[in-house]
Amino acid sequence: MASGHSRIGIIGTGAIGGFYGLMLARAGQDVHFLLRSEYAAVTARGLRVESQVHGALQLDSVQAYRQAADMPPCDWLFVAAKTTSNAALAPAIVQAAAPGAKVVLLQNGLGVEDALRPLLRDDMHLLGGLCAICAHRAEPGVVVHQALGAVNLGYHTGPADAEQRQRIVDEGVALFRAAGIDSTGMPSLAQARWMKLIWNAAFNGLSVLLDADTRTLLRNDDSRELVRLVMQEVEGAAQACGYTLPPAITEKMLQGTAAMPDYLPSMYHDRRAHRPMELEAIYAVPLAQAAQAGYAMPRTEVLYRALCFLDAAAQPPG
Repeated sequence: MASGHSRIGIIGTGAIGGFYGLMLARAGQDVHFLLRSEYAAVTARGLRVESQVHGALQLDSVQAYRQAADMPPCDWLFVAAKTTSNAALAPAIVQAAAPGAKVVLLQNGLGVEDALRPLLRDDMHLLGGLCAICAHRAEPGVVVHQALGAVNLGYHTGPADAEQRQRIVDEGVALFRAAGIDSTGMPSLAQARWMKLIWNAAFNGLSVLLDADTRTLLRNDDSRELVRLVMQEVEGAAQACGYTLPPAITEKMLQGTAAMPDYLPSMYHDRRAHRPMELEAIYAVPLAQAAQAGYAMPRTEVLYRALCFLDAAAQPPG
C-alpha cells in the first residue's frame, strides 16, 4: 500500500498527537482526529503548533470527531493518549480500525503493547513508536514544540511474517519522513523501550519530586548526580534483562539533555493538572522485570514509592 493512500487516525490529540497529526496532515495525508476535551476548541479554531523548529503552524480544516463510531475506518491509528487511558480507549481503537489496521502506541514505558494486545482484534497489527521530542500542550488545541521530534518504530505483534513486519515498519517510517519527521525502524522494540526508559525514569519522576525542569536538574551537582544514578540503575536493569545497550549511553543522554532547552517532562504536567501519572509503565513494570531478572533497583524503587504517594493524594477518594 502506498503511504499516500493511507487513512490515518490520531487517538489522543494532546501534545504528541497534535504535533504529529498536524505534521502528517500538512504533508497531504488523510488524518482524522479523535478528541475529547479538545474537541470544541479544535473545531472552532483549528489545531496550532508553536514550534521553535518549524515555526508557527496552523491546521484550520481539522477532521475532528467526538466518537470513534463517527470516524471512517483508518489504516493507521497513532495512539498518543496517556498509558493510563489505554484500557478505556481500546474499544474506540478497535472501532476506528480498518481491517488489518496498524496501531502504533506513541507512548513511554514498558509493557504498554503487552497490556493492549489482548484488547485488539486478531487482524490488527500492533507497533510501538518512541518519540524523541520536547513538546507540551499549552491550551486546548495549542501545542508548544520546543525541540527534536524523531519517531522510531518497531513491530510488536500481529498477523504478519518477518518480511511483512519489515514492510509495515518501513511504511510507517515513510509516512513520517514524508512529513519532514526523522524516523527509523527498530529491530528490537523491547530494547528500544528500555533505552528510552533510562531518560524517562530519571527525569520524569525527579522533575515532579524536585519541582524542576531538565536544565535546573542538571545545573545542581546533587540533583545531577541523582539523575545519573537513577539512569545508571535503569541501564543496569536493561542489561540484566538481556538487552545490549550502546556504550556510555547514560553519559550521552546527559550531554544531549544539557543541550536541550529548559524542558518540563510530561509527568510534571500531569502532576500539575492533577491527572494520574504514568507510574505503571515507567516504574512498576520495569521494577517487576528487573526483579524477575534478579536485579535490584533501590533508587528507582524509592522514586516510584514517593510518586505513588503523591499520585494517590492528588486523586479524589474512590
